[in-house]
Amino acid sequence: MSWQTVAVVALRERWNELIPGSTALADDLVARYVGRNRRAYRDQYLETVLTGLESLIQLSTDPTSVRLAAWFHRAVHEPGGGTVEDAESSARLAEQTLPAYGVDPIRIAEVARLVRLTGSLSTPPTDSYAPPRRDANGDVLLDAVNATLATAPSRYTAHAHEVRRDAGDRTAAIERRYDEVRELLDGHLYRTQLARQRMGTAARANLEAELAGLDSELPAPWRGWQQAALAAVATFGAIAAAVVSIAAAGASWQVPTLESETGWPPVVLAAVAFFSAPVLFRCARSATQRARLISGAVVAVAATGLLVAWARVPATNPALGVGLRVPLLISALLLLLLASGAALVGSLLRTRTARFLPTRNPGQQLAWLAVPGVIALALLLVVQPIARNYVLESNERVEGGRRPAGEFPRSTLDGNVAWASRALSGAGAEEAVGTKYGIAIPRQTGVVEMLDAATGDLRWRYTRSDSDEKPNLYATGNGELLVAEFEDVGYLLLDANTGKRKAAWPGRTRDHSIQQADPLLTGEDVSRGSDKLRGVDPDGHERWTFEPGRCTDIGAVATDSTVVAFLGHSCGREPDEMTGLDLKSGKTLWTKSPADMYRRPIVVGGLVVVAEPGGDSDVPAALVAIDPRTGDTKWRWPVPRNWACRTLLNAAGNLLVVVDCPGPATQVNTKTIVTAIDVATGRTAWQSTAPVDPRARVAVTTDARVVSLTRARTGCAVNVISRTGYRQAPLPDGIACTRDPRALGNLILTSGDGTVLALH
Repeated sequence: MSWQTVAVVALRERWNELIPGSTALADDLVARYVGRNRRAYRDQYLETVLTGLESLIQLSTDPTSVRLAAWFHRAVHEPGGGTVEDAESSARLAEQTLPAYGVDPIRIAEVARLVRLTGSLSTPPTDSYAPPRRDANGDVLLDAVNATLATAPSRYTAHAHEVRRDAGDRTAAIERRYDEVRELLDGHLYRTQLARQRMGTAARANLEAELAGLDSELPAPWRGWQQAALAAVATFGAIAAAVVSIAAAGASWQVPTLESETGWPPVVLAAVAFFSAPVLFRCARSATQRARLISGAVVAVAATGLLVAWARVPATNPALGVGLRVPLLISALLLLLLASGAALVGSLLRTRTARFLPTRNPGQQLAWLAVPGVIALALLLVVQPIARNYVLESNERVEGGRRPAGEFPRSTLDGNVAWASRALSGAGAEEAVGTKYGIAIPRQTGVVEMLDAATGDLRWRYTRSDSDEKPNLYATGNGELLVAEFEDVGYLLLDANTGKRKAAWPGRTRDHSIQQADPLLTGEDVSRGSDKLRGVDPDGHERWTFEPGRCTDIGAVATDSTVVAFLGHSCGREPDEMTGLDLKSGKTLWTKSPADMYRRPIVVGGLVVVAEPGGDSDVPAALVAIDPRTGDTKWRWPVPRNWACRTLLNAAGNLLVVVDCPGPATQVNTKTIVTAIDVATGRTAWQSTAPVDPRARVAVTTDARVVSLTRARTGCAVNVISRTGYRQAPLPDGIACTRDPRALGNLILTSGDGTVLALH
């Protein structure tokens, strides 16, 4: 007797006269399951389903309908066909054949319904199966069909291979089967409690073994990258939190720092974050309840720390500011919260099948490489700027800024005072900076005040709580912007009209020195004299960097389109050089080597005027005008040999104002000589000599007046040397003759007792 005959006999014995007089129907159904065109769902499959059904049939409400549905559910099967199509065709077969055997129409409808249910064998997820109503017949049938999952491992393996071979394209079949197995394992597998008890363990073991085999056959270059990324975030996020906590330990919580301020909180947080890294790594790769509890506990610790830190942030006022520890500590707690949250999510998403994920595919390796890079970039590009901006915004205040700016008046210097500012402790006229909207005055307490040029009234005040040093001020952007250099903070860009901060220069520029304010040039001293020159935008953005090499000192001035750099080589025998650079791009336009390095460069009327050295004396041999675009000499003005003082060069419109003294030596000389040179031609426009001490500090106005202060018999007097000659006018009491005057345009400022005064 052939195996096919044996299978037919065994199945016929299971029919047990379900329908009286249905021998032909039984033979037809058995013949369908043992047909030669079938690769899967053959007689052994039907035998397994019927066996499983008998162990559960007592749970059904209509055993006959359930048994008939089990016989019919794969009666129609096309190689490569889907389960939904098979179930629909088999249901129609039942509806067509059963009426001929006198089966009640209600039962036929129930059988067809149950057969159609077998089109989808997936079960609800383990945490969501709560059907609104029980379908006893459907649950029993579907559990019986899934009894094939709980067969002996060898028999299950053979059935799984048959199903995949029957599906057609091998790769597509493996991918589809992989998804099906994952979906089954994510659910209950069985709907009835009895089936779960009897078959659940064996079925899950078979499915997990099949999934492991599928994983070895299925190309999976990216599978598992999500869980790898979560584990990496949990690990490196905690490490980043430790690093930021260590940085916070070196900063202060408030400014000025209290002697009683403790430094242990960031140290403790750093230790907690550091030791949490391996723990969170293991939690992210585990689906146990313990892993979730541990990661959840770290989440709670980080969240509690955030609330405590936020509640203890100091309230700022003009005398008290927020320290850098505040944003750094909050950032560290956020990173720890991110790390523990990633570990918790990874643990929640991880299923038992996760151990079959490939461990070294490109997707997971890329995730482990990318995450630390992203976190490092986040620290540099997000955490650090946010922390700095938080400190900058929390510690600054702007008062005023709404009143319109008055015009700059012209000082006639008749001996009267036009206006006097209110008391400005630690400030003087020599530090005043002229802008388009008034006169900026730095103060010793980290304050910048803008005075109205016409009245001396306060227009706005910018105050920093985290600085008690006097800032250095530079006007730029054609007088519309103000660069304030705070020693403890760095360079800040203020709107000269309102006082509001428009930008903060990057932290790396704190050691740069401003060589020229408008247009902006900065320099940086590097080891062994290898200086760098940079073209900078008002917001601190570097357009270009000029690095001439080692052992090179750089000095530079700029016109509206060109930079002229003076390079002094201190090593070797290389000659000193002059180089022309394009202001926008930094491109080298020309390079020349003068016989001796020029000194005291100044921009006048679009030309660069330099002093040609005259030996060891401070008096140059000549003044030379250079075309900045070509480096050509436009004119040379010889300096008289009898001049004996340090020659001062000042720009006054299109005139070069030269201040010196005629011989003999400065110690006995009591005269000052002022020469105005037309920068377009290099010829002397006018020259005046006055009985003024050449050691006195001078200020030069835009209209070429040279102003200085001197002591008179009754107090202080102002000296004025101009085209028309020399004159002196007495000044009111209260003006400090020992302080330097300041010229802003044609307005002359002097210093009083804690005030700034404008001369009428």
